[in-house]
Amino acid sequence: MKQGLSLRVSQHLALTPQLQQSIRLLQLSTLELAQEVEQMLDDNPFLELTQEEAAREEFGLVQADAPVRDDDRDAEFTPDFAAAPADAERTAAASESEAAPASVADAPDNWDGDGGNEVVPDDGEWGGDAPARKNNLGDGSDVDATDLARGQESLQSHLHRQALSLRMSPEDSAALRFLIESLNDDGYLEDRLEDLARGLAGEDEDQVEELVHRFTVALSLLHHLEPVGVGARSLAECLSLQLRALRDAGAADDAPCHAALAICGHPMDLLARRDVKRLAQLCGEAEVRIKAAIGLITRLEPKPGRRFVDVERNIVVPDVLVTRIDRGGQPRFRVQLNPDVMPRLRVHDIYAGALKAHKGEGHQALQQRLQEARWFIKNIQQRFDTILRVSNAIVERQKSFFVHGELAMRPLVLREIADELGLHESTISRVTTAKYMATPYGTFELKYFFGSALGTETGGNASSTAVRALIKQFVASENLKRPLSDSKISDMLKEQGIECARRTVAKYRETLRVAPANLRKSL
Repeated sequence: MKQGLSLRVSQHLALTPQLQQSIRLLQLSTLELAQEVEQMLDDNPFLELTQEEAAREEFGLVQADAPVRDDDRDAEFTPDFAAAPADAERTAAASESEAAPASVADAPDNWDGDGGNEVVPDDGEWGGDAPARKNNLGDGSDVDATDLARGQESLQSHLHRQALSLRMSPEDSAALRFLIESLNDDGYLEDRLEDLARGLAGEDEDQVEELVHRFTVALSLLHHLEPVGVGARSLAECLSLQLRALRDAGAADDAPCHAALAICGHPMDLLARRDVKRLAQLCGEAEVRIKAAIGLITRLEPKPGRRFVDVERNIVVPDVLVTRIDRGGQPRFRVQLNPDVMPRLRVHDIYAGALKAHKGEGHQALQQRLQEARWFIKNIQQRFDTILRVSNAIVERQKSFFVHGELAMRPLVLREIADELGLHESTISRVTTAKYMATPYGTFELKYFFGSALGTETGGNASSTAVRALIKQFVASENLKRPLSDSKISDMLKEQGIECARRTVAKYRETLRVAPANLRKSL
């Protein structure tokens, strides 16, 4: 085979360190971005906060009232909305590595028990918390939610404070403190007393036996502290402790309370299925009394430590704010970035000027750090510009949602926004992950506004998000004595002109954390 030389022209996009940083910053959440900025401020001497930002951090001022800059950071969407597309950006949009609009180059430098094998009723049956993906904003309170979360008393602190009023020997007091610190977030003691003792005493059997005795006494004391049920080792024990407390306080009738205690002595899966006939046979009680006992049990708290769990993990700081502006009878919406989450950075003028004036040993390394600071500022600018563009496109596509609510949500996929903005689909995915939008209906993750399409009788499409909202509406208005089955809900959707199979209804119902019909039936 004869060897030869030939020329071939091809295009490819190199993943430079700057582009890699841009992609990484784009997919970070607000909290992760703040940590990244703090790390960069510590590592790079050429990077600093603006004077206004530094003063706010020094004196702990709240930035909620900070004015929004009068540039392209806030925009009011119109039918002809476009955000300065460039030829270079459209070329790079064909690659998955594309991260942000090309207009950035001109920027200044500045979408659940006790851990055992028991079948436990869903949290919704016990008054559980709603999913954290949606957080409604209260308009009547000026208190910072983060401050409230940080002031939340932990379960351990609450129990330690009660233990101070108990008269115990130093050994029993130490054993009680150890058990309190061994509780999980739900208030359960997951480890056996023997295991806890062996973890402290090792192979010394005499000391293990002594510790088990101390722990047994301490556990008895722990069961008498508030909240009732804390220190239980299983769901059945937790419910039994609360039932005995109600009985001793005279807050419940003896007959239902006795039947409820008998129910807790049998497998919890029978209670989860509400198998009244089987429970009546095992407990030797009439079905009427078993129903009353189950009704009493459902009013108990299966997770005593629930209200003490640090709520700061569920706080969502929106990246984008959407406000309604009515002009001429036509609803319009103003989309702007949240100024509280935007780091205000700049290059240190004195250090940069000194580096330019004096060239000596180490100049090249310092020049590289200066360039890194400039690129970091530009990539931060890119991140927020891209989030704003995507948010404007979402608000324009889902205008019906912002006017009428989630029942009016339209089908939307990432590809539609990507094609409209000239970005790659992977970029839209990064932008909509762990980024939140505050709307008149609450705070939602940007991915919430995307949903698949379901066919209708008229040949159109309905959003899966709107269908889930419709299912939730059906369940909320159902007769509790005869709850709607998945098949019935499917038929009701067909009456609305939406083709939705029973299995799809079941999937959407589970997503909404709605129990099956047999568990929703009122007793």
